[in-house]
Amino acid sequence: MRAVLDVIMLALQLYVWVLIVSAVMSWLIAFNVVNVRNDVVRSIWNFLYQVTEPLLRPIRNILPNLGGIDISPIILLLIIFFIQRVIQLYLYPAVI
Repeated sequence: MRAVLDVIMLALQLYVWVLIVSAVMSWLIAFNVVNVRNDVVRSIWNFLYQVTEPLLRPIRNILPNLGGIDISPIILLLIIFFIQRVIQLYLYPAVI
């Protein structure tokens, strides 16, 4: 059971990094630092979009319109951090 919890924690940590890379990449695209017409950039962006969008879309639907500011990645990061803390504080000690 502890191995399963370790895999879940690792997957959550990897997803945190994917969210951070996705946010930075969206800023780079928005400020025209990188160009999505480049095949490598486009493939990386499509991968990040496909991985993050299924969890970000429901959060965006719930949040009110804040203009050009998208805080849904921050909300998702807080949810992931909460899940990690629950696993660390309540599930790890219960597993022998």
